[in-house]
Amino acid sequence: MRKFLTSESVTEGHPDKICDFVADSILDALLNEDPKSRSAVEVTAEPGAMHIMGEITSKASPNFEKIARRCIAKIGYTRPEYGFDAKSVNITCSIHEQSPDIAMGVDAAADGSKDVGAGDQGMMFGYACDETTELMPLSITLAHALTCRLTEVRKSGLLPYLRPDGKAQVTVEYVDGAPRRVDTVVVSAQHDPDIDMKVLRKDILERVVFPVIDAKLLDENTKYYINPTGRFVLGGPAADTGLTGRKIICDTYGGIGHHGGGAFSGKDATKVDRSAAYMARHVAKTAVAAGAAKQLELQLGYAIGVSEPVSVSVETFGTGRLPDDVLCDWVRNCFDLRPGAIIQYLKLDSPIFAETTNYGHFGRNGFPWEQVNETAMDALKMRLV
Repeated sequence: MRKFLTSESVTEGHPDKICDFVADSILDALLNEDPKSRSAVEVTAEPGAMHIMGEITSKASPNFEKIARRCIAKIGYTRPEYGFDAKSVNITCSIHEQSPDIAMGVDAAADGSKDVGAGDQGMMFGYACDETTELMPLSITLAHALTCRLTEVRKSGLLPYLRPDGKAQVTVEYVDGAPRRVDTVVVSAQHDPDIDMKVLRKDILERVVFPVIDAKLLDENTKYYINPTGRFVLGGPAADTGLTGRKIICDTYGGIGHHGGGAFSGKDATKVDRSAAYMARHVAKTAVAAGAAKQLELQLGYAIGVSEPVSVSVETFGTGRLPDDVLCDWVRNCFDLRPGAIIQYLKLDSPIFAETTNYGHFGRNGFPWEQVNETAMDALKMRLV
């Protein structure tokens, strides 16, 4: 059986990702001074302007405008001709405190308690598979690698005519459930107006695509679409309004598996949209690393103000070496899924979130949810014997 699956990634200069980066950088600044900060920050960007809004309750009082300008400059929007640059952009803010009705449920437990209530209702998914060493789907892994490389060759000066905005998309062909080859590669890179399109397409193939994608996955039938519209000079917020939370599929598993709909950036870890999704990935990765399944998806459901999840569900898509209900029991017995416990276990009251913003929240080294739980893995392996 043959099928094709496609995943997309965007660079840090994409208008939505600019907003995510500013929101997460504000969150880090809050947590750096006050680990108990509550944040639900939203950011929007348009030609020449940015607006920061949302709910914050914190003892910290960082300079939001300064943070935003620093983020915009770090990404590379430093030239007026981009239509959006760190010096001239008009930045406005409208921040208020967290709703007391929400805070009542979240703050019900004593400080430091693992029984802190969930900051919202909803369902969150975690996923892992054995297609890559990162235990992530191959298509999203390759798409992120391409956009990361786009940024690298731009910032290093290897391709100095590139501008910050860009996208990549990879289609992988599967045969009998296993990835066989890359069928299609799409790269759209923002560029200076005077670059010849033949030069750009050749450079992107030779400097970005071929160094990133293993030649064994490419063949004579692989299709390449490099800047298929033929021109991509105007980009970023000057071309398309940006908003936090609009790249949730890029942030997670590239459309492989399910998504609960909640975004991550700008939210502190009492919001289970973020913390429970991180925990679900951690659990799923531990199970696949133990050899319990070739792919595994974990769903967690929460009610606002309630600490214990209202549901825990495991799906192995027919690849499990144990029944899904047995794996579900293992999850409940080996992991504390209360939001307060997740925050302590994964150290989510630390200022680590700006680093998560670009190129996927999962499948990258250095984050605590990407480490497997050795004790839980050993317990699972004993059941597999």
